[in-house]
Amino acid sequence: MDKKISRKDFIKKTSIAGAGLAAMPFSVLRGIDDRKVNVAFIGVGARGIGHVSGIAARSDVEITAICDIDKENAHKAQKVVKDAGMPAPELYTRGERDYQRMLERDDIDGVVISTPWLWHVPMATDAMKAGKYVGIEVPAATTVDGCWELVETSEETGSPCMLMENVCFRRDVMAILNMVRKGLFGEMIHARCGYQHNLQPILINDKGDFGPGTESESKWRTDHHVNRNADLYPTHGIGPVSHWLDINRGNRFMTITSYASKARGLHSRIVETGGENHPNADINFKKGDVVTSLIETANDETIVVTHDTSLPRPYSLGFRCQGTKGIWMVDNDSIYLEGISPKYDRWEPFGPYQKKYDSVLWKQHEKDAEGAGHGGMDYFVRNAFVESIKRKVTPPIDVYDAAAWSVISPLSEESIARGGDAVEFPDFTDGKWMTNERIFNVTGEY
Repeated sequence: MDKKISRKDFIKKTSIAGAGLAAMPFSVLRGIDDRKVNVAFIGVGARGIGHVSGIAARSDVEITAICDIDKENAHKAQKVVKDAGMPAPELYTRGERDYQRMLERDDIDGVVISTPWLWHVPMATDAMKAGKYVGIEVPAATTVDGCWELVETSEETGSPCMLMENVCFRRDVMAILNMVRKGLFGEMIHARCGYQHNLQPILINDKGDFGPGTESESKWRTDHHVNRNADLYPTHGIGPVSHWLDINRGNRFMTITSYASKARGLHSRIVETGGENHPNADINFKKGDVVTSLIETANDETIVVTHDTSLPRPYSLGFRCQGTKGIWMVDNDSIYLEGISPKYDRWEPFGPYQKKYDSVLWKQHEKDAEGAGHGGMDYFVRNAFVESIKRKVTPPIDVYDAAAWSVISPLSEESIARGGDAVEFPDFTDGKWMTNERIFNVTGEY
């Protein structure tokens, strides 16, 4: 029997579209099944090579292949694997479609995709059709049709697709999730989140340039600011909030209303670095500097999501978790819980709560996560992907999450274009959100 077909058939039998996949607590999976899995990578630039390094450090993984159109990036990633004591993976560098040749290999169980956003959907769907587990960087898609394509391909092939959203594993938001599920905030009412990060130096270099010929993400990411007026990067914030509110598991997003400010930040960066006569000084950036969206859920909670990356500001994901019994806000690292906080109507430090309600994941794997990237979050998202392959279980952030979180971007674009009209969310689960059980577990308790 052809091995490639047998792998596809096996994954179909344990498809995320079926009801029988196990939802295991990823905090306790290491060591239960020590079989090695084969992982390949598509895109090993700034983000992708971090994934290569982190996964190469594991004893339960073999890295069999690496694909990147930039040969220098590919060879750097290959060296990382060899330096970790593994055999050199085969490189695929013959052009934009060479990843398809790589996917023909039968010695690949899972593929991690860390390429520019517009390639996420075609690469992920091709990988699923080839019978691979897929780990896809954020956002999963930039269009509504792309989100549907991911969901439909996963359902048709039975190949799981995990959104590699590392912030879901951030230590403080996992403690908050633990507290939400224990009822400390009462009934959930409201949340806030976003991506608030000065990306000017990443989007425009120190000469006022971007696009082909520049370095890293300015080669491609800035074009989205030129051409799209939308929340371009919603998943870092909305991922943790979705877990607090049980989105796709007893709740779902219903409508979104979005507005955008004027655009001045990137123009200012170009003038400051390249001068008023720089050719890019005439570009009219379509994306407003601050995009604000209001989402309403089926359970009547509201969520404010902010995208703010073109102006000078400190980094913040702007989290706020608010229910009938209290509130937590990340920017002042403070909490107030009715009947628990020592002073009425006064904030208290969150630190003691963080310690008391710390997730099992962090308690068990804090040392493993040291130096893994983004404060340790990267260790947990990679671990979840590898362990889901080993155990043949649903990834803790599945294709329905990938679609529901990523679709915020095109829906916000539509709402802004329509003057702030409310836009309805698709139901990617086809009604299963009403009966789906939780798969993202922080405590190990069932």
